[in-house]
Parts: sequence; C-alpha cells; structure tokens
Amino acid sequence: MPFSELHKALAARKAQGLLRTRRTLSTQQGVHVTVDGNPCLSFCSNDYLGLASHPALIAALQQGAQQYGVGAGASHLVSGHIEVHEQFENAYAEFVGKPAALTFSTGYMANLGVVQALVDRGDFIFADKLNHASLNDAMQLSRAEVKRYRHNGLPQLETQLRQAQGGRKLIITDAVFSMDGDLAPVQEILALAEKHDAWLLLDDAHGFGVLGEQGRGTLSHFKLDSSRIIYMATLGKAAGVTGAVVAAEQVVIDTLLNHARSYIYTTASPPALSSALLASLLTIQGADKERLHLDDLIMYFKSNAAGLPWRLMASATPIQPLVIGSNAEVVQVSEALRERGIWVPAIRPPTVPEGTARLRITFSAAHQREDVTRLLEALHELAQGL
Repeated sequence: MPFSELHKALAARKAQGLLRTRRTLSTQQGVHVTVDGNPCLSFCSNDYLGLASHPALIAALQQGAQQYGVGAGASHLVSGHIEVHEQFENAYAEFVGKPAALTFSTGYMANLGVVQALVDRGDFIFADKLNHASLNDAMQLSRAEVKRYRHNGLPQLETQLRQAQGGRKLIITDAVFSMDGDLAPVQEILALAEKHDAWLLLDDAHGFGVLGEQGRGTLSHFKLDSSRIIYMATLGKAAGVTGAVVAAEQVVIDTLLNHARSYIYTTASPPALSSALLASLLTIQGADKERLHLDDLIMYFKSNAAGLPWRLMASATPIQPLVIGSNAEVVQVSEALRERGIWVPAIRPPTVPEGTARLRITFSAAHQREDVTRLLEALHELAQGL
C-alpha cells in the first residue's frame, strides 16, 4: 500500500524533530488565549496592532454581513465584485500612494498571480534566497529564468541583472523577512531596478500597518515612490482581517485583472470582509500611540535579552527571532515555555536553514510590559537550567 511510504516519511520527520502539528484556540485571537484547553500568554501571532478582535472591525464585519450577505457568490469577473470590494481597493491605493489596487483572497494567491501574470519564458526573475515560500513557488511556476541572490546581497544581484539579456526583468523580495525580522535594503534594490530596467515586487506582509507614517508600510518608511514598484501587503497580520492587496500602476492592475489566474479563477472574498478592512484602514491610520508602544516593547525586550546564551537576530520589527540551533533543543525550550503558560513557536527547517532552528517571538501592541517581563524571566530561567 502507498500509505506505508507516507507513514515512513512522517516517522522520519518525527525522528528529526520536524513533525508539524496544530494547536487549537478556543478564544479570540489576542495576547491572552486558551490553547488546547490551557490559558497561555501568546507571542505567536502576527496580529501586530491587536486588531483581530478590535470592536470597530467586528462591528463593521457584522454591518457588512447584514448589508451584503455572507458569500460573494462568484468570481470578481463574473458577478462577485461588490461595491465594497472596490471601495476598499480605492481607499487602500490612496493610503499607500499608488494609482490602483486589486484584492486577492490570500497573500499566497497574490504572489502567485502577480508573478505568473508579469513574466513568462524568456523573462528573468531575481529573488532573495530568504523570500517567503509563496514567492518561491510563484517564481517556479512562472516559467521565467530564476536567479537567486544571497540574502540582501546587492553586489550579486547587480551582477545577475547586468548579465541578463533580453526579456522582462522582475526583482522579488520580502520587505520584512518573516523568519529573520530584518528589512530588505529597498532603496538600493530600487536603484538597481531603475538602472537595469526591472520591476520590483515588494512583499510587505509584515511591514504594512507597522512601519511608515500612519502605518502606510515599507514604502513610506523608506520614503519611496516609483512606478516600478508593485506593492503587495497581506491583510491578516497588522490589518487584523484576511486576504491581500496589490497596489501598482493602473496598467499593471489591468494586466493582473486579465492575466492573474489566482484572481480570475477563484470566488471573490466575502464582501463583509472588505467592510471590516475599511474600518481597519481607519484604525491603522489612527494607531500612532499603539505603534510607539510596540516599539517600546521591542526595545525593552532586546535590551533585556542580551544576556541569554542564544543569538537574538538583528531586527527592529515585532519579529524577534531567538536562534537556538538544534531542532531538538528548540522544541524543548518551546515546550518548557508552554508548561509555564507562555506560547512561543519553534521554527525548524525547511522553513529556516539547517542549524538555525529558532523561537520566533512576535510582539503586539496589545502586549503590556509585564507580559514581556514574564517572557524574559522564563527565558533566563530556562537558559540557566539548560
């Protein structure tokens, strides 16, 4: 039976400390949750502004469901494009300073759609080696020639761009890298795109809502404005809802509307979600106090984690990875924290490179300083015990 091969493969993953399982929440997303029946202080979520259970978003979702129903009923190009979808796209484009925008059901689908629509055989993709899996899958499916460069390796990227002859050129990179928490050198990458006549697809899943003026994202953070940039942000992290949106020149958005298969051939997201997203945009704009509080928590953690025996990666974002090293040890530390009522995920290969298994600690504006103190005390206690 072919099932025996599956059992063997799963057993091998378990022996290597790589077997993944799910944990179940029975409460709203937040910093204090109930997981598998046990109360936990969570440092797992990408809900960086604490909007996933914000009353204004909940009320907007409820009102949207009353007005527009539950399902969209069809794809956007058939009969599923509701006025509130367009209202959000227009509001988002204006917020991030782009001419037009297009919503997708997930960030994964957005990246697949953009890359597949813009490049094909005879074209070139240049990709950071630490890009998110959705970007990696998108470039493999595109049929373009793929060139991967070392993480934030600008000299190698420039060499690759210079050597590529003929065809379209598309640089793709995370803005904030999801497992390291560091930022791409977007200004320098854009300069290379200008020099070598390339597009730049910027995946700002972890920057939108947190970075830049009023949370407008990485483009605002670096004060960049270029027609070459195709800007993608997910809406289930700092925005607190779900889905993704791509903002770009009108001709790019029209191209996606006609050629992005992950947009064309899928049912539109429930319109009530766009109602919640409109409320989210307003809340993000007014969340300067929350972003300052989040920055304070990050600095407090970094300054007090310096004495730990594990390597804290260089990140100024809510993603604070603590590299443990071995798969077995990172699972041991994660489980020991959970026994103390603190939930921090153990991230292992292939999500991160071999030998760099880590605790991926994420902070939210909903955390309080005493929550971070509790985490620090537990980490220092475990470090002494190990």
